[in-house]
Amino acid sequence: MNTPKRKAKPASLMTENKPKRAKKTPSAATHKKKFAVSNESSLHRTLKFGYAGPGGKTEVEIGEYVADGIRKDGEYIEVQTGSFAPLKKKVKEFAANGRVRIIHPIAVSKKIEVYGEDGAFLYSRKSPLKGSPWDFFDALLHAPELPLIRRVTVEIVLADIIEKRVKDGKGARRRKGVSIKDRELSAWHENILLKKPADYLRFVPFKKLEEFTVSQLAERAQVDKWKAGKALYVLTKMKIVKKTGKKGNAWLYVRNR
Repeated sequence: MNTPKRKAKPASLMTENKPKRAKKTPSAATHKKKFAVSNESSLHRTLKFGYAGPGGKTEVEIGEYVADGIRKDGEYIEVQTGSFAPLKKKVKEFAANGRVRIIHPIAVSKKIEVYGEDGAFLYSRKSPLKGSPWDFFDALLHAPELPLIRRVTVEIVLADIIEKRVKDGKGARRRKGVSIKDRELSAWHENILLKKPADYLRFVPFKKLEEFTVSQLAERAQVDKWKAGKALYVLTKMKIVKKTGKKGNAWLYVRNR
């Protein structure tokens, strides 16, 4: 007896019945991670690995964020060379789970090296600008309450920096088209640890109940009036100092602690 042959299904129908594997979609944190790593400077990378330390990890996804590092003891590490404003939500989330240390490098001196588009070294010079711990308040200007979050420590790193530039015509007009390509750590001078509000009194060289103005702070701290004003704005927001009134057109301040 001849058994009738079954007609083969068209290839198109056979493939349609096969379940398709879902493609893995990279998380938003993964995209941020790739972007951050590809754009980070040598300075940022050196500090990230240095503070993560032996047994620590770098570029760790925590929810929708990426931590620069996590030390072996569980402390989160964030290296921030610019404004602290982008860290507001990120640090708050990390601090809900453990201790957070924000590393903020300040260039007390800077050497500038200029290269051609072909990578050939052209010349170097020393920048006339010198940084100081008071530059820290530029970073805090739009996030003054950030250091007050529980379990958050700020560490200022005073260092010598090498800034590498390329004459490619793509840079800012003030640099005559020269682009900044990288920043490197050249020498390490000092660390300033700010763990609690009282540590910020180092920036208020006055006795308790002693009133002072912006000009008087600038004179005593030996910084320009503009820096002293920004420092007092931040310190007032942090409740380290408070306004007590006016002397002529100048505000009077006093320590809160």
